[in-house]
Amino acid sequence: MTQPSDQNQEPPYPSNAYAWYVVVILTFAYILSFLDRQIMALMVQPIKRDLGISDTSMSLLLGLAFAIFYTILGLPIGRLADRASRRGIIGWGIALWCLMTAMCGLAHSYWTLFLARIGVGVGEATLAPSALSLISDYFPKDKRGQAISFYNSGVGLGAAVAMILGGQVVQFVSQAPPFTLPIIGELYAWQTVFLVVGLPGIAVALLMLTVKEPLRRGKMKIQTAQGQTDEIPVSEVVKFLKHRWKMFASHFIGMSVVTILGYAYFSWLPTTFIRTWGWSIGQISFAYGMIMIFTVPIGVNFGGWLADWFYKNGRKDGHMRSNLIGVVCLMAAPYVLVPLMPTPEIALGVLVFGSIGGAWVTATGAASLMFICPNQMRGQVTALYYFVISLLGLTVGPSAVAIVTDFVFKDELMLRYSLALTCGVASVIAILVLSYNLKLYRAAVEEAEAWLGTGK
Repeated sequence: MTQPSDQNQEPPYPSNAYAWYVVVILTFAYILSFLDRQIMALMVQPIKRDLGISDTSMSLLLGLAFAIFYTILGLPIGRLADRASRRGIIGWGIALWCLMTAMCGLAHSYWTLFLARIGVGVGEATLAPSALSLISDYFPKDKRGQAISFYNSGVGLGAAVAMILGGQVVQFVSQAPPFTLPIIGELYAWQTVFLVVGLPGIAVALLMLTVKEPLRRGKMKIQTAQGQTDEIPVSEVVKFLKHRWKMFASHFIGMSVVTILGYAYFSWLPTTFIRTWGWSIGQISFAYGMIMIFTVPIGVNFGGWLADWFYKNGRKDGHMRSNLIGVVCLMAAPYVLVPLMPTPEIALGVLVFGSIGGAWVTATGAASLMFICPNQMRGQVTALYYFVISLLGLTVGPSAVAIVTDFVFKDELMLRYSLALTCGVASVIAILVLSYNLKLYRAAVEEAEAWLGTGK
């Protein structure tokens, strides 16, 4: 039997200023994580050339190598985040993934680079479950959506930083004289880029020392033979998910398909501009990055605001309702149309709308889970969520586009049509599944408010 904890005896939430300070630090870490994983997409052509690999092999570096342990280790890390210091988990994780990004710069073969990418995934698996759980304990329920949405802007802003700064680093390093390290020897230009973007991140890990571990709120009580306890065993987590399997399955699958759209774009849109319109890495990375710098804050803040507005006005499904609106109105059509445009300038114009939609949906999808899970399960459910969406998004997104290019069209110059086809199919599936989820999610929120008592 489950009962709500007595929240009336809990102390007040931390000050709004300090809570937002923590959100900014965590968002900065998220930006850094996406910079470290996204920088490779700007170096597809030189890595393919120097390692002598195909688009399909390259897609495995972009997706599968990172996703293997990012997804698998996320589950036990999520369990740990529900019981141990979340700020400590994040701090050590940042240090690990930055070190492994730098190790990518020391790789001299396909398989050593593949293994280093696995290491990046291991480190980054620590962030999302711990960060979302932390933020949920810093903000009351009616303010939580916007805070989590702001944090989730790290995906788009990280990609933007990777495009703008990373693109310029790639351009500069590619024109600079060869860099030679003792014992290691001479490095390819793309290897130097990994070293440049990887090691400075250690400073961000040190910032986590300024973050306080907050009081855990919204706990569910379990009745046992020995009395009540708020220590929830894995069996209870499984029972909780199984009882609501239709809601969680449709939520996770729908957001997985949305993630396929996002990673297909992050992985292959720069190369699409290079192959289709003859742009340089510097041109497309700067243009794409500048678009995201302006559109990501618009998307995440409006999506989070709309979700909170729906919730405050009685729409219990507000976060998933906002999410679905973003997919239908601003994400689906632009993602299909961008690579089909007759000129690169028109393509960038359409990309503005798609980028707003992508940021909007990314922000509200994960935030919605914090409203339907007890505190002791938030890290585990978040980890399971990222396990599912990353397993599909990071593997299917980059690889589907590459497979269509290599084995259907059999022509690198047809990449634009592979990207459009993949996004078209994914958009239809996402809209159907997320529409089905809406009623189920609303019922889950109402149920959660019942067992939480005050619903805060």
